[in-house]
Amino acid sequence: MTTSPTQDSSPFALDQPTAYARWRESKLASHPTRVEDLIVEVEEPRSLSAAEHQAILDRCQRANMAIYVSKLGDNPDKDIVRQLGAQFGLQHLDHNSGADEDAITSIKIQTDEVHAGYIPYTNRPIAWHTDGYYNPPDRQIHGMVLHCVHPAATGGDNDLLDHELAYLLLRDLNPDYIRALMHPEAMTIPANRVDGEETRPAQPGPVFAVRPDGRLHMRYTDRKRNIVWRDDPLTREAVSNLKALLDGDLGQRFQARLEAGWGLICNNVLHTRSGFNDDEPPRLLYRARYYDRLAGT
Repeated sequence: MTTSPTQDSSPFALDQPTAYARWRESKLASHPTRVEDLIVEVEEPRSLSAAEHQAILDRCQRANMAIYVSKLGDNPDKDIVRQLGAQFGLQHLDHNSGADEDAITSIKIQTDEVHAGYIPYTNRPIAWHTDGYYNPPDRQIHGMVLHCVHPAATGGDNDLLDHELAYLLLRDLNPDYIRALMHPEAMTIPANRVDGEETRPAQPGPVFAVRPDGRLHMRYTDRKRNIVWRDDPLTREAVSNLKALLDGDLGQRFQARLEAGWGLICNNVLHTRSGFNDDEPPRLLYRARYYDRLAGT
């Protein structure tokens, strides 16, 4: 599944049923079935061996994600994230408002003015989403690295789901659901305002989109407030069925807890975070969001 079709010949284009059928068969045959199948043990994430690199790439080709397990423990070096990503062609970081000056975000409980009110910087659970769903079209997030420095005392686990499988399951229910969620105004994130001033304009866009290289991109959040879905019956039905799939007993869903020195590298797959309880040292993860997709996937 490493060949790169054009946008028009993509298996994710609804007018390409033969290409989709071939892709679907291959996807289901090769996709991992256990979270253990995603794990790759590595000696040094900043400088992978050829075999380690290939093992991570293989999992990302089949599932759009891999979990690396290193012996670095609670090493706080942010270059772990940056250098790991660079080995997979991840170069263009998203300088989002919550990120540190180097564009890599420290995910921890933070109560300062910049981070207060945003769930990732609390210990509350986070529902299904892809990262950067509020970004404009020219700043969509295609790749991501999440590296654990300190896990929580309890909780802070992630559910993970390959966004291509979400597409597959929903398309199997009704291809028109995909058509509705590909509409350019399917999902709108309202403008963000702080003290009455607009800090981010309203951002409409599709849930599913086919990239110029024929790959699938997903932009989604299961948030209940501050979201506007296109007001038509088919979109409402599509969203309801997508939510039901995500909340159901999916055999394709993986649950993982990142320990110190572990990390997730992915093509911005769907993920959640359970609530957690902190201790000393407090939970700390580094998150790098990229405009790039992992090279070779």
